[in-house]
Amino acid sequence: MSALPSAWAWLTSAAHWSGSDGIWHRLGEHLFLTAVCLSLSCAIALPVALGLGHLGKGGALAVNISNAGRAVPTFAVLVLLLLTPVGGYGQWPTIIALVLFAIPPLLTNAYIGMRGVDPDVVRAARGMGMTGGQLLRRVEAPLALPMILTGVRIAAVQLVATATLAALAGGGGLGRIITAGFNLASTPQVLAGALLVAVFALLVEGVFELVRRLSPSYGRDGSG
Repeated sequence: MSALPSAWAWLTSAAHWSGSDGIWHRLGEHLFLTAVCLSLSCAIALPVALGLGHLGKGGALAVNISNAGRAVPTFAVLVLLLLTPVGGYGQWPTIIALVLFAIPPLLTNAYIGMRGVDPDVVRAARGMGMTGGQLLRRVEAPLALPMILTGVRIAAVQLVATATLAALAGGGGLGRIITAGFNLASTPQVLAGALLVAVFALLVEGVFELVRRLSPSYGRDGSG
């Protein structure tokens, strides 16, 4: 039996969907890990990007520094964290590594979106007496929303794919299906795990693209 039919047979087996090692459980772990890392990354990157974009100062340096960090492989960061006193097997080393991995696209796209707001609109809002905070909340951030959501979508999809590394640190997620397949020398299981990750990533991208298209600011800057 060739690889794809064997992987399909593995996926369609009811026994592989239930239990603590089943697909549903591993998918839930993967979704939780992705959501936690994405939330933490947004909480760190977006306020910085919005603030710097509003001020128009220091943003280029912050973006360049964050993008330079992307040159360091996430796996290398994970290994280094495992060797530190705060490391050890479990979720936290993976969460830290994935958060660092997700910050650059969030920071870059949000900052570009803020700086791409029409200066005439900003001047008009200031002429109406808006304060800096009001300008940021009511004008700049809504107009930058398509680019912000693009960054969130990119980060989310990358996190779904990269969260498989959690299995190497003793964490959960779909990566455990792949690593278990390697341990068992089961090519169908390895391929099935990879297909699950790929489909999950495509679904996440589709959801975020739908949200972006339904956002009130979609198309105001000519995107889409």
